[in-house]
Amino acid sequence: MDKVSVLVAVYNAATFLPKCLDSLLSQSHADIQVICVDDCSTDNSPAILDSYAAQDERVSVVHLASNHGQAYARNAGLAVANGQYVCMLDADDWFSPDALEEAVGVFRQHPLTDAVLFETILEYGDRSERYAMPQFEALTGKEAFALSLTWKIHGLYMIRAELHKKIPYDTSYRTYSDDNTTRLHYLASREVRRCHGEYHYLQHGSSVTHAISGKRFDYLGANESLKNELVRLGVDQDLVAEYENQRWLNLVDVYMFYHCHAGKLRPDERRHGKAELRRAWHGIDRGALRSDIKRKFGYRPMPSWWMFRLQEWAYFSLRGLLGKNR
Repeated sequence: MDKVSVLVAVYNAATFLPKCLDSLLSQSHADIQVICVDDCSTDNSPAILDSYAAQDERVSVVHLASNHGQAYARNAGLAVANGQYVCMLDADDWFSPDALEEAVGVFRQHPLTDAVLFETILEYGDRSERYAMPQFEALTGKEAFALSLTWKIHGLYMIRAELHKKIPYDTSYRTYSDDNTTRLHYLASREVRRCHGEYHYLQHGSSVTHAISGKRFDYLGANESLKNELVRLGVDQDLVAEYENQRWLNLVDVYMFYHCHAGKLRPDERRHGKAELRRAWHGIDRGALRSDIKRKFGYRPMPSWWMFRLQEWAYFSLRGLLGKNR
């Protein structure tokens, strides 16, 4: 059996849904189960989904009574998935016609492979750009995990269903925590390979990751959630230390967001943001940081939170002044 279950989480995506669903129903690999989970949309998305389900028995729709976020919606779909393999497709993205066939072909040829990455095409409306990854035929789970920490390999893939159901989507935070699931999938895999099938990933400013919102601070909590899971699993200390370095870089990045956009946030979002930044600063094992990070102005751990804040203010203010003078 080579049935593929595709999880499509949907929230107010009526503009994009036809292209997304048409790309699935025209796949050269026809043995598919398309599970659309409507996350309590307020636009015409539910009607579009029901229409497709009425026309093609491979499409089923789960309507959630309240909005929970993408990870929760995907888990609702995963609960009814009956394919041998599982992948997800965001409601504003689409597959090339041979994408699923290409991924299944890799699984057939390599029985030890647990996850297969699609070739990802970033779509900017007026141009397309291939997601650059290092060349590889096969990675161990540990190698794939390490590369995913800085997204040298992306998180768009097909996975064996038994592994995905063992590690469902992390719902600890409404945003960003699904990245944790990708990394844990890679870590638990015997082999990770790639295929020629294309995932077309639409880039637009309305996404959560591009919006100026207090949700950006969820990134720090989601990072902490993964760190705790790595410790619970007894993962090698070298990998945990590597992730602590990435958490530190993420902390500085989120602080830059706060420095640049605090004035555009609500007072409660600013308070929450400062609290999350401080909590993350205290929670990261600064002894695990590499020497090159510790020496770099703007990234130095500093002996106190207030000294760290002063450093960040000086660092980002200076960067802003330099940028204006160019």
